[in-house]
Amino acid sequence: MKFFVRIRILLTFTAIVFLQHSKAQNPSSVIKKTDKKASLKNSFKNYFLIGAAINAAQIEEKEPNAAILIPQQFNSITPENIMKCEVIHPQWDKYNFDLADKYVAYGKKNKMFIVGHTLVWHSQLSPFINNIQSSDSLMMFMTNHINTVAGRYAGKVNSWDVVNEALNDDGTLRKSIFLEKLGEDYLRKAFELAAKADPKAELYYNDYNIEQPKKRAGAIKLIKKIQASGTKIDGVGIQAHWSINGPPLQDIENSIIEFSALGLKISFTELDLTALPNPWDLKGADVNQNFEGSPFMNPYPNGLPDSLQRKLAKGYEDLFKLFIKYKNKIERVTFWGVNDGQSWLNGWPIKGRTNYPLLFDSNFKPKLAYKKVMALVPKK
Repeated sequence: MKFFVRIRILLTFTAIVFLQHSKAQNPSSVIKKTDKKASLKNSFKNYFLIGAAINAAQIEEKEPNAAILIPQQFNSITPENIMKCEVIHPQWDKYNFDLADKYVAYGKKNKMFIVGHTLVWHSQLSPFINNIQSSDSLMMFMTNHINTVAGRYAGKVNSWDVVNEALNDDGTLRKSIFLEKLGEDYLRKAFELAAKADPKAELYYNDYNIEQPKKRAGAIKLIKKIQASGTKIDGVGIQAHWSINGPPLQDIENSIIEFSALGLKISFTELDLTALPNPWDLKGADVNQNFEGSPFMNPYPNGLPDSLQRKLAKGYEDLFKLFIKYKNKIERVTFWGVNDGQSWLNGWPIKGRTNYPLLFDSNFKPKLAYKKVMALVPKK
């Protein structure tokens, strides 16, 4: 008798485990294919594009839940890493277009606004570039890189982040290999090359903290020089890596006003609101900064408290109220990631943390922040 009881218990336990596993693997149990109107992209279709940065697994549709959620909720995409130099151009005479081709095909299939990210950036460069000694060789690299990459996707990519993060927080030009060997004219040259390689694509300057007064002034100075030369530049991307402790709303509003006065399109290109302590009150997104952590710096490994969920929701609600106010000046609002589990903030500036900066949790379920943002748009 005891033997059969044990067998029944074992079978029941096995069935429960199987059902739980099936639920985890079955996308429809997490993301329901609801009314098409119940999505970010449709709610804001008359205001601005809603985008997400997607990773390699999502591009290849290896995540079943993401394969449903991304085209359901977003109408613009940005590649997290696969178009950065170290991936797409690993050696002087070698390019790796496999994932980039798949990314562009994914966007076309889902009728999305496709962003190329990024052509010229001091970080995540292929190692061979740091061995370049002469200015002529570096100019040759930059020319070949932009001609080859932007040229390959001419007419297929809607917008390029041409130059990324060329400024220090005080508004001065960052000391990169490009500035040191080519001088500040490398900025104008990059846009000139991109315009020739893909005349139809929108060309953006993209940076973090450029909503802050000093860095904003530096960005405006940089952009005016490019414009004065007659070189094409269409927009400015404000990365928008902020905190639930308060996005700088007044600075953001001032930035929208001042950048749009230059005749530029404005996009918020990498939006997330960190829920965790920032070491030394760190701001921005300089990927070269890393910090050793402690349990104090990872206070919510098992979930964000309700009080902070409400705070996160309020932060997003306030931001989107501002975005809606300036909807005629904003082209795109892109989240840096699809869900919390994917966020780069789990590994930066301290590795191994659990952060909650986006609208969807690690199970792809919409959070209170999502509901607050959606509630801002009147239902028809």
